[in-house]
Amino acid sequence: MIISHDVAGSGPAVVLLHSSVCDRRMWDAQWQPLIDAGYRVVRCDFRGFGDTPLADAPYSDTGDVLALLDHLGIETAALVGASHGGRIALTAAALRPEAVTRLALLGAGMPGHQPSDTLRAFGGREDELIEAGDIDGAVELNVESWLGPEADEQTRANVRRMQRHAFDVQMEATIGPDREEVDLSRVTAPTLAVAGAHDFPDFRDIAAALPTLLPDARHQELPWAGHLPSLERPAETTALLLAFLGEPAPAAR
Repeated sequence: MIISHDVAGSGPAVVLLHSSVCDRRMWDAQWQPLIDAGYRVVRCDFRGFGDTPLADAPYSDTGDVLALLDHLGIETAALVGASHGGRIALTAAALRPEAVTRLALLGAGMPGHQPSDTLRAFGGREDELIEAGDIDGAVELNVESWLGPEADEQTRANVRRMQRHAFDVQMEATIGPDREEVDLSRVTAPTLAVAGAHDFPDFRDIAAALPTLLPDARHQELPWAGHLPSLERPAETTALLLAFLGEPAPAAR
């Protein structure tokens, strides 16, 4: 199965990988500016998110993304990943380093990371609410936990809608994704590791550590951001991505 996706534009490929709190709609504000800058832009929904149905056999999100690139005839691409999407981007860059030209990681997870007590406590509370049938409460927990203090009501409503849809779909899930353990020393792509100062310590620590683990990575912390900067300050995050990727796109110069 090819996961649901959008593709538009021409030029070097940029693939947008969403957080597990959201789906591919989280990139609405970045979509057109990247196309206008001269990129071929792809965004997709992982299984159980957005328009992609649940799995009926073992799978991996990374395998799905790489299969999508093959399906679209994309041999090389820059990967932009938020949270879970960042972990998938890192994994893809380790499994197929020759295919990944750049990595922009926003509050990214990392293969093999062991969650802190704080993050485990969040997960435990989320599980309690879901098991009690309080899906609305679980949605609100996610909205309050993952968005920084500058997120406006429209942003909160958008995240609420995406998270609720994911919960509704995933309540029927019987198969979860495989979690690949990979060798990050295989990653060769220049990497921007972004963290929000208001995020969980796990994601701040991962971003700070990546320059010590990857051959060409730099760390940047955003003092205003929570876990989802592309939604909290869309224009500023878009400018950050374009500066890292290169504007105009290399083929358009």
